[in-house]
Amino acid sequence: MLSLNRFSLVPLIDCFAIQSSGFHHLQRLLLLRQFILHQAVAKLQSHRFEMSTLNPLRRMVSHVILDLDGTLLNTDGIVIEVLKKILLQYGKKWECNKAHRIVGKTPLEAAVAVIQDYELPCTVEEFISTTSPMFSNQWCNIKALPGASRLINHLSSKGVPFGLASNSPRSNIEAKISYHQGWKESFSCIVGGDEVENGKPSPDVFFEAATRMKVDPINCLVIEDSLPGVIAGKSAGMEVVAVPSLPKQLGFSNSADEVINSLLDLHLEKWGLPAFDDWIEDTLPIEPWQIGGPVVKGFGRGSKVLGIPTANLPAENFSGLLSEHASGVYFGWAGLSARGIYKMVMSIGWNPYFNNIEKTVEPWLLHEFSEDFYGEDLRLIVVGYIRPEVFERREIYIPVTLSTFIVY
Repeated sequence: MLSLNRFSLVPLIDCFAIQSSGFHHLQRLLLLRQFILHQAVAKLQSHRFEMSTLNPLRRMVSHVILDLDGTLLNTDGIVIEVLKKILLQYGKKWECNKAHRIVGKTPLEAAVAVIQDYELPCTVEEFISTTSPMFSNQWCNIKALPGASRLINHLSSKGVPFGLASNSPRSNIEAKISYHQGWKESFSCIVGGDEVENGKPSPDVFFEAATRMKVDPINCLVIEDSLPGVIAGKSAGMEVVAVPSLPKQLGFSNSADEVINSLLDLHLEKWGLPAFDDWIEDTLPIEPWQIGGPVVKGFGRGSKVLGIPTANLPAENFSGLLSEHASGVYFGWAGLSARGIYKMVMSIGWNPYFNNIEKTVEPWLLHEFSEDFYGEDLRLIVVGYIRPEVFERREIYIPVTLSTFIVY
């Protein structure tokens, strides 16, 4: 059940002089469920694409092996920030389209790739000696990716044995997970890249994890974010779910048994494992979070391409915050300082029309407005997740009225 006790609505509500202190927790939940049913889910279910949840039962497994960086932890953001600083020292600028070159690699392989890609005048040893302490100082700031703690808690509570297998050195793994309460104790085993002969895409780390858990590799499900990790898992004879940490990476659909948008979209029952029981009417309550700013004119996607009004927020202000949340469709509440509070559906995604290299957010206020409200302060509180962003096929929104939408 969704609990709002740890998150205060007062900052949002007080802004509009509306008193919410009399609402009981259950009443809030019922309101959210009513909103879900009547404004979002019915339309989405009627016109959505066939999602991965419709797939039949796959090979049954008994154990799970998780990758760490990019799968459970948002390490990529920290790594990129450190590399930006290093490259600046050499008069270079970080290029987002080269990020895939270091995803899933060992520290040594990543260092070689960066030096080659940017033609840096230093040795691999010099690069690693400079960057290693910078990375170590940032491990405490790495946040769990959406659904990571939920997955770990679920597997633990259901008695499913699961291990951790990463290309990172064992000492780095221990340091990173030490900042996440209960994680270390939950793993049946932890295998670092320095504990085996070869890192991913070699299957060595997964074989070692299976050996330590005393299970046949064929009975293991691997969850990975990188192509080297996916290849390693399949080479070990394991079932593999890919959760790409970068958008629109090629090769996953031909290598993994399933590709999902985020851990929020993981359906363990496909492999005979206990299903999550926290979905409500095909929507997932999440820990509420806020975002806000002045309404600006966007790319014209809403009015010109979609034919539906959207309230765009300045993308440059929220790249850090949005990197902490999975792309997809969410719901919640929107407040306009001079108008009131409205039900809201919001998308976070990599804009397919304009080839964005960072995530953007587009909220739809479920209300009919008679005029534009550019420049007004818009505050959003996001309380639930509906579905992932669709990459493979074009998504078309067709307005029914100014206050509703459907998805094909």
